[in-house]
Amino acid sequence: MFEIMATSGEVKVVVFDLNGTFYNESSKDEFYKFICLKRPKRLWFVFQMAFYKVLKKLHQVNKTEFKENFFNYLDDLPPSQVEKYAAEFWEREYPANFNQELKKHFDELREKGIKIFCATGGLELYVKPLFKLFQVDGFAGTRVAYTNNTYKVLGKACKNNEKLKRLDEAFSEKPYRIIEAYSDSKEEILDKAEKAFLIKNGHISPYS
Repeated sequence: MFEIMATSGEVKVVVFDLNGTFYNESSKDEFYKFICLKRPKRLWFVFQMAFYKVLKKLHQVNKTEFKENFFNYLDDLPPSQVEKYAAEFWEREYPANFNQELKKHFDELREKGIKIFCATGGLELYVKPLFKLFQVDGFAGTRVAYTNNTYKVLGKACKNNEKLKRLDEAFSEKPYRIIEAYSDSKEEILDKAEKAFLIKNGHISPYS
């Protein structure tokens, strides 16, 4: 977790989702493709991933179970290696494949002292290197532990209400309010924001 800079009084926060919102693509899918370039033998995991996608659509697994099994393609890759691959991946993707309108807006808000926070369902393990390229005041993603050569989700996947809980943790020492929130789908964090926006194919529209 990045350190949250302390300010006096109430903290103003802008929260954004990553996939399909600030990042134009799905990082879980694109990072898998990148890993396959590095480790071609991992292409066979595509069948397992498709299987778990079907189970998720049929509501046979919850979001946390889906996350845990979808990322089996990272098995036997220790965190240090995954982070190294992730750093290379984001250097290829940023900034070309990001929403340039949002990037400019976030940069302007940061200059005004407003906190920029990313809340994503992606694994913190591979998302974190992105924020060495794009500065944020904090972020929350799905936490994992590397156990017996596989990755296990710690707690719950960072989705829906879990994002709000993680935001509360990040700003536990200061009262805060969400002045803007951005996502590619309807979720609870949009309802908590003073202004909320949906992103579809890069287009930003008010959420109601």
